[in-house]
Amino acid sequence: MNERLSWFPAVAILGPRQCGKSTRAGELLKKYHESLYIDLERPSHKRMLTDSETFFRGNRNLLICIDEMQLAHELFPVLRSEIDADRRPGRFLLLGSASPEIIRGTSESLARRISYLELPPCG
Repeated sequence: MNERLSWFPAVAILGPRQCGKSTRAGELLKKYHESLYIDLERPSHKRMLTDSETFFRGNRNLLICIDEMQLAHELFPVLRSEIDADRRPGRFLLLGSASPEIIRGTSESLARRISYLELPPCG
């Protein structure tokens, strides 16, 4: 995952619930002193992205991890625009279900800007 972040502006970790996405992301974020974790299932975190364009622009120096990305499809075009404004690798870590909606949304909006890591179901 570190290697992917060193090449791509965004990395997506996709998979079913309880397969270790958040755990892996948490371990990675501990290594980054300049990071921010946003869980879109928490209303207070979701409110931080009300003006997502300004939020991303103001936090360009951080690795921003967005968990439960499938809950905010409207962010994909904003992420594309933000990445195009600053194509530096390692800017976004997106976590979410491997649902067709999130894969289609990211592949349409973030083509050549994102690397995917799909985790298998735990069991």
